[in-house]
Amino acid sequence: MASSKTLLSATAALVLATSLFWTLASSSASPNSADSLAFIKKTISSNKIAIFSKSYCPYCRRAKAVFKELNQVPYVVELDERIDGRDIQDALSELVGRRTVPQVFVKGTYIGGSDDTVEAYESGELAKLLGIEVKKNRDDL
Repeated sequence: MASSKTLLSATAALVLATSLFWTLASSSASPNSADSLAFIKKTISSNKIAIFSKSYCPYCRRAKAVFKELNQVPYVVELDERIDGRDIQDALSELVGRRTVPQVFVKGTYIGGSDDTVEAYESGELAKLLGIEVKKNRDDL
């Protein structure tokens, strides 16, 4: 009988420990929307150029190429390489009304996605916003 109580106590302790582990793991691995929104706002305000991207996305590469052409180094958040990437993308969707990537911000101003970034580059508005001069014979992206 003593061994049954010991086995029961050990099983109960294991169930409790497992439950506690999963509760803590899920709450720390997936920040809530407010945490993600705070991260986004801090990232935008702390960096001259912020791009929320996915490493495999051709549209994201295109937007990043614009800044390379301008000799500017953006701060890039690769959402697919972060455990909280989905939460950040959800919060971005709430903030800008789009769930797609990339999402580009310059000096705190929302530029948009890849097409918007290329358009701003080609019109000269992006260079103006960045306060830089660019040579007139630019290659199309």
